[in-house]
Parts: sequence; C-alpha cells; structure tokens
Amino acid sequence: MKYIQPRPSSIVAALYTARDLGVDVAVLHGPSGCSFKHARLLEEDGMRVLTTSLGENEFIFGGEERLAEVLAEAETSFNPRRMAVIGTCVAMIIGEDLAHAVSGVVTPTIAVDIHAGFPENIDGVIATLQAAADADWIDSEELARQRVLLAAANEVEHLRGAASRPYIEPDRGTLKHVAATRLLELVRSGAPGIAVMNAKKETAYMFADALTALREAAPDASIRFIANLEERGLPKVRADARRIREELIRRHVPLEAVGALDEYGALGDRLGVTIRDSGVTWALIAGVPHAIPAEYTEGIEVFSITNGPRQVAPLRELGHAHVMVEVDLHPKTLGVRSIVESEFGAVLRSLA
Repeated sequence: MKYIQPRPSSIVAALYTARDLGVDVAVLHGPSGCSFKHARLLEEDGMRVLTTSLGENEFIFGGEERLAEVLAEAETSFNPRRMAVIGTCVAMIIGEDLAHAVSGVVTPTIAVDIHAGFPENIDGVIATLQAAADADWIDSEELARQRVLLAAANEVEHLRGAASRPYIEPDRGTLKHVAATRLLELVRSGAPGIAVMNAKKETAYMFADALTALREAAPDASIRFIANLEERGLPKVRADARRIREELIRRHVPLEAVGALDEYGALGDRLGVTIRDSGVTWALIAGVPHAIPAEYTEGIEVFSITNGPRQVAPLRELGHAHVMVEVDLHPKTLGVRSIVESEFGAVLRSLA
C-alpha cells in the first residue's frame, strides 16, 4: 500500500529499540536535524542521543572519521555501559560502513544499518534486535519472539489501525466529559463492566490511569480490571511492567495481568474472548483497542482510549461508541517511573 499520510520512521523505531535494550548513548550517523524531535524526547528518557552532524563535505568524502571522533568523545564524556550507532538515509546513500567504524570501540556497541525508506517502521526494530542478537545482548529465542510480536502488531495496524488506508482524517474523538458522564451513569446503575488496558510499552504509564481513575470513581463497583503487565521482553519493558503493576496494586486496583507490554498486537483474541465471556454490557479499553476484533465486542457499549487522532475513524468503524484521544500522551510518558494522570482520568475524577 502506498500512503499519502505521514508514517512512523524506521530510524526512530531503531532509536527506541536501542533504549529498550539498555543503550546509554545512541549516535545518529547523519545530519544534525535527522529525527530531531524524537532524539530530544528520548533524552528525557535517560538515553543520550548524539549526532555526527554530517554536512556537504561528508556527503562527498564520507563520514567514517567523524563517526569515530563522536564515538571516542562519547566514551570519554559519558562512560556508557552500551552504545548504538544508528544509520540514516545519508549514511546509506554514501555507503558508510558502520560495523567497521565501531569495531575499535571499547564500550559494547552495536551498529544498525537503517534508513527511513523502509515501508514499515518495524524494519528499524528488527534491524536493531538482529544487531543485539549478534552481539549476544539478547538470545535467539527472544529475537524469534520479537519477530512474531512485531508481525502481529503490524497486521493489526493494517487490518484495523492507522495503516488500514492511504489517508485517514485526524479526529480528536468524543469529548471526554461526555464519555465520562455516560460511563459513570452505567457504573452507578450497576451495569456489569470490564476495564482493559492493552498498551504499547511506556504508553502504559498514562493508559493505566484510566483504570485507576475508574477505580477511584467507583471503589465499590463490581468491575473486572485487566492489563497487559506480565514481565516479559526487553529490559526496559520488563521494568516498566513491574512498576506499573505494583503501583496499580498499591492504588487498590484488583488487577489481572494478561500478556506483556510488547504483546499488545498479539493479544486481541485472548482479550476479546475474556470480554465476550465476562457477560458485561460495557467495556473500557485503553491503549491499542483496535487489537481486539469487533466480533468480541458486539452488543457491548465500548469506551476506547487511544493516543492517535488517525485511529478514531477506524475505532468507530469497529462499533466503539465512545472514542477518546490522549493527544499529548507520548511526550508525557518518556522518562517517567510512575503512572501519569490522563485527561480522561482527570475528567472522570472531577465528575465523581
């Protein structure tokens, strides 16, 4: 499929994967402006992102010498435990040998040959994971597991997500106070319901707030709470799951952990069966609601929360009655270690 709307970059995906692997310093081998926004955001999450700042001279004569200089400076200045060199379109076009450039570095370092011309951003994830496996940072079993999960997540996006058509009009969705009012009406009427978080990695720090807010608003209601917070995956993903699960328990959310934070794309049928067989009349689904096929929520009033304005229309097509967007979620969940209040959670608390 050819898209006429912006799509996630494989370079950025490689950077985030390096972070999840415990990389302290990532070096973007390209112009200083490449992936600027995400590079700055990732520094909020504790990973230093440097650039070789390639310019016209390097475009002609090559930039391997400049890369060696930046790597040496990174080792001296930051004393990292792990480093990663991430390629860019420029590095690919001029034929830079990233593996040779890192061969003399003392710090454990991987080289990721990647550019933004891949049709899917998961190519950047896979390239980084393969480099990590080659360096024995992860074993072959985890690499195979990640490939399966990435394929499942990609399929969900193509079937029911923001990649399901060449262009989707952005939409802010249902007004949060309208949805919250209706949700509290159902809860107070005694209607049986279920609250599900199926979130992608660190986004769970805010999506989990929908569950805590609902519990605070209706502490005595009989609501089933489920979240994908089992501890599996790359180092940061496991740590995030543990922190969020422990906080939910401290905040008296009677939680059932189903699946892991990197399994969001593969949990659709499992969560769907749970929702359908629970005999509920309403469901609150936060994170990646479109992972759950529509067949499991037929006849159920669904309140879904996403962070993508282009996900609103597909969710409505799935029959979700109330679709809300947490627009600023991603920058607010980088570098945090505890649950972050969401707009919907704040509204729900104010109404309760």
